Amino acid sequence: MNSKLPMTDVLIIGAGLAGMSAALSLPPQLRVTLLSKSRFEECASAWAQGGIAAVLDAGDSVAEHVQDTLIAGAGLCDEAAVRQILEQAPAAMAWLQSHGVPFSCNADGSLHLTREGGHGQRRIAHAADRTGHAVHTALLQACQSRSNLTLLENTTALALLQDASDACTGAWLRMADGSEQQLQARHTILATGGMGQIYPYTTNPGTATGDGLAMAWRAGCRLQDLEFMQFHPTALQIDGKAAGLVSEALRGEGALLKLPNGERFMLRHDERAELAPRDIVARAIWAEMAEHGLAYVYLDISHQSRSWLEQHFPGVMALCAAHGIDIASQPIPVAPCAHYACGGIQAGVNGQTEMPQLYAIGEVARTGLHGANRLASNSLLECVVMGRATAQHIAGQPLDSSYELHSNYRNPDKGFSGKSSSNIEQELRQLMLTHVGIVRSNQGLSRAAEQLALWRAQLQDIDAALRNQLDVCTLMVHAALQRQQSVGAHCNTDYPAREMLAA
Repeated sequence: MNSKLPMTDVLIIGAGLAGMSAALSLPPQLRVTLLSKSRFEECASAWAQGGIAAVLDAGDSVAEHVQDTLIAGAGLCDEAAVRQILEQAPAAMAWLQSHGVPFSCNADGSLHLTREGGHGQRRIAHAADRTGHAVHTALLQACQSRSNLTLLENTTALALLQDASDACTGAWLRMADGSEQQLQARHTILATGGMGQIYPYTTNPGTATGDGLAMAWRAGCRLQDLEFMQFHPTALQIDGKAAGLVSEALRGEGALLKLPNGERFMLRHDERAELAPRDIVARAIWAEMAEHGLAYVYLDISHQSRSWLEQHFPGVMALCAAHGIDIASQPIPVAPCAHYACGGIQAGVNGQTEMPQLYAIGEVARTGLHGANRLASNSLLECVVMGRATAQHIAGQPLDSSYELHSNYRNPDKGFSGKSSSNIEQELRQLMLTHVGIVRSNQGLSRAAEQLALWRAQLQDIDAALRNQLDVCTLMVHAALQRQQSVGAHCNTDYPAREMLAA
């Protein structure tokens, strides 16, 4: 573990939309290393269907977007951060368009804007229902053309390096060939995404095991709001498993949630019906499934024409067709599954954390934008805004060519290549679903905490991914026990639900 890679000016851990936005916005004279834990295409950004929320219509306003975000966040957003990020949405969209992202347009050439749950206006720019793929493809091509960028696939960050003053000076990496090497950097950006893989059913890629959160916590950073894990209301259900995401934009375009007998049920739960924020819709579906003994409910958009569906939702049509479902004539079986971590590493809009020279951007960061529940399509916007703002902050720092890094990683002899246990991982995911899922209780959370403590004490020789999952699960459970109220994505049956802010 004594090997060293050549020093880089900026190390970016994670190659999703946040990481690539930062890489492309840094000055070309800086040496930038961009890591992907797996293939570059395997990230949550590339899988995103819906779109990017931005005030681009004359009938809309930033004030309304802010208000919708605060309502969805159940009063726990940081309003200053919300406003700061949302105000930069038009500039972020223009930047993406300058990189050739093929957004869907109207006949007159203007951007087609759709609507999603929690939004009072049409403000979701999209590329049909494959927005993430379109954005990711365009930015990855741009990154590959930059001579100052070194792109490394199948490379895992194992731990952060720190010097004697606790500043971050890079990371220990496991390279594609299995070797472990040290990469020193003047600035390190965590853009590692979320932790959906701590649940058995998730929309997240297999790489989303909470690595960035765990590494930052072990290095001394504070985490916040981990109890707010957002469950997407509508994942396609096939043979008792989540087979893919069914975009929230379908409900924005009039899709209805129904029981097997054809009865709509959302109006029993919220006056906004299918357009209520995600946490409310997910809990409503969960409640109906529990009451009626169902494995799923139905999402029906068959009232739209086949040609219209082919134009607006080709991805969802293809996903469902692969499982024998024709959404133009049949309802879609759906149920909630783990989707997005609203909390994370405490960071400013420019990515700065409490640790000098360490930044956190995108889903791994907690800026206060999402509060207790993320408003649909604000996350891709946050990735672009934070990536660009972080790059601008780094560009403003003096670059001393004679500067040398002296890292003092505290436990280099511990190693990171312990045993992996698929059995424990499966048990861990089921434990989280049972006791730290959409609906929780103090008793269940306490049981989860006891089991996690037992595993962490017994399992010493484990690999980095499993260790990270045990760490973040423990932190999430403790955060949930401390939140003595039901609010947003955290619903505890031992505490009465707090009313959402008035619309």
